[in-house]
Amino acid sequence: MKRIVRNPDILWREEDDAAAEAAALLEQGGEAGEIGTAILFADGTMVTLNLLGTEIWKRCDGLTEEELVTALLEEFDVEADVLRHDVANFLQELAEKRYISYV
Repeated sequence: MKRIVRNPDILWREEDDAAAEAAALLEQGGEAGEIGTAILFADGTMVTLNLLGTEIWKRCDGLTEEELVTALLEEFDVEADVLRHDVANFLQELAEKRYISYV
């Protein structure tokens, strides 16, 4: 199975305060999907990622898609099939933008 790697030309930073806010909301049973916890910079554009997107992005460092899903299942309270679907869709979007590649 192919391994996922970030494009080294993509600049990014994690927003620690926003990540803490999102994590606190989730712990309280709230919705945190709209809180941007990381920013990607590429070709003059900026993309904001929510908490799940940030965690996926951070793990695009040589894991396979299944390894990535397994790691996320340990952190997020979500059904495996739902997470697999969300991860696959997000990775496809990142690949289309050339933010990641498969090696």
